[in-house]
Amino acid sequence: MAENSDMVSSYSERGLIGALRAAVWSFVSGWLPSWLPAWCPTSIPHLEEAEEKMLKSITRIYSKEHIVISDGNRVWTLSFKQTLSNKTPLVLLHGFGGGVGLWVLNFENICRDRTVYALDILGFGRSSRPHFEGDAEKAEEQFVQSIEEWRNTLGLEKMILLGHNLGAFLASAYSLKYPSRVKSIILVEPWGFPDRPGNADEGRPIPIWIKAVGAMLSPFNPLAGLRLAGPLGLSLVQRLRPDFKKKYSSMFDDDTVTEYIYHCNAQSPSGETAFRNMTVPYGWAQRPMLQRIDKMHPDIPITVIYGARSCIDGNSGSTIQSLRPNSYVKTIAIRGAGHYVFADQPEEFNQKVTEICDSVD
Repeated sequence: MAENSDMVSSYSERGLIGALRAAVWSFVSGWLPSWLPAWCPTSIPHLEEAEEKMLKSITRIYSKEHIVISDGNRVWTLSFKQTLSNKTPLVLLHGFGGGVGLWVLNFENICRDRTVYALDILGFGRSSRPHFEGDAEKAEEQFVQSIEEWRNTLGLEKMILLGHNLGAFLASAYSLKYPSRVKSIILVEPWGFPDRPGNADEGRPIPIWIKAVGAMLSPFNPLAGLRLAGPLGLSLVQRLRPDFKKKYSSMFDDDTVTEYIYHCNAQSPSGETAFRNMTVPYGWAQRPMLQRIDKMHPDIPITVIYGARSCIDGNSGSTIQSLRPNSYVKTIAIRGAGHYVFADQPEEFNQKVTEICDSVD
């Protein structure tokens, strides 16, 4: 009898959550999209202006342009070219919700005698924001293919790929498919490597109200709240992430950085939607990279960089080492740094990256 009661309760619970999800999705896919653009005080010109403020302190000569790839898509690119250098170019891939402007504390040093490219990943920043497939594998393939088409258009034979967070995941996925184009990869605070713990919910029954709230939020993208806040979105970023102002305080004494982050993420959530489709609940990857990293060409060196104060699991480096026992794998922890290592401790980060790149050449 108790078992039947549990079954009825379970069916009722699923019915309630299903109804909530359907109601929210109807709201999201109905009139909300047409209302948000007018509600959010942002635009592409706003993003361009915010990026200009981020980059104005750079003293080195660089160019910026949209690199055209297939289907009319464009990849926004900063190029710091060293024409007399025969060193392998370094390509920077930002993390989730980021853009080329967040590397502003690093450009001056790492491009001293090496060509460096920084690009806005497709679906983010000032790059095109196309429709991504709902399937995790297909969405990942779209990201990887956009990087390959970008490389081919620029005529780069070999690259050192440096990715942060989502960028590290994509650098690895690219290296798996196009190993002949990669000389080395540097994974900075990589996302999407370990499996979701199998016992995440065991022994901890989740109250139905929490499940209901989760169901209501599940149709939304990770940063939907930023856009739903409308005119309050910028102040929301400033309140929730005051640390960004502190990280870049050596360069800016105002809200330049938070304004840039806001305008990067208040646009159409193309790459953000793709990221959501590549995850399972609580932000774990649907297709964890540690399940595939052993198939990467053994000649590609891997360096993993973590912030010693980061909340990201720092064990992926040692796990990669165990999965690639005959390949070069090194893990570096930078003291005093959190998840945004390159901004928390830029001098040490720049030094380590330069040393890694020089050792590759």
